[in-house]
Amino acid sequence: MSSPLELRGVERRYKTEAGTLDVLRGADLELRAGEIVALVAPSGTGKSTLLHVTGLLERPDGGEVFVEGRAAGTLSDDARTAIRRNTIGFVYQFHHLLPEFSAEENVMLPQLAAGVSRAVARERAAQLLGTFGLSDRLQHRPGKLSGGEQQRVAIARALANGPKVLLADEPTGNLDTVTANLVFDELLREARGRGLAALIATHNPALAARMDRVVTLRDGKVVPG
Repeated sequence: MSSPLELRGVERRYKTEAGTLDVLRGADLELRAGEIVALVAPSGTGKSTLLHVTGLLERPDGGEVFVEGRAAGTLSDDARTAIRRNTIGFVYQFHHLLPEFSAEENVMLPQLAAGVSRAVARERAAQLLGTFGLSDRLQHRPGKLSGGEQQRVAIARALANGPKVLLADEPTGNLDTVTANLVFDELLREARGRGLAALIATHNPALAARMDRVVTLRDGKVVPG
């Protein structure tokens, strides 16, 4: 059985005024179902680039990204969008919730984009938000939620379409220590409970130590942390 997600020899470079910047130089990484991997790397080493390429938000300049055994590099933009929508859940450091919509509606939106009926999307949104203790906050817009509550909504949104892969870029980096630990507990619980393949970037070594293994970036390649 193929892994939910695999990188093979991935390269990513950018053109700058100073010349070409090679960020990823043959990066290899396999995420197995039910495995939570911590990505711990200094700022500027390509951590966000790796996550964006892994999540099909950017195309690699070399190598390949495989999602459930399917090469994604040469797929059309529409096909890549469908994979992101249905197979990959993404949680950002800054929640990126839509401010004009309620918590419930923010979790409904990716489901509606996937063709789910409003009734089913609403029911699933309420169920997901309930697992994060937000049953009494369904109709609140992001501006009326605390930072921890906003990030819980963002995690629920990432899980809304039942992804096989969860990617998170410093998901608790914008929260105070106590709230960060609580939100991280819930993130781990949901990822493990759903058997997801997860890659979570964090600067916090204590959080990284709670995951199944740790990797870092060195000279544009993924190596054990």
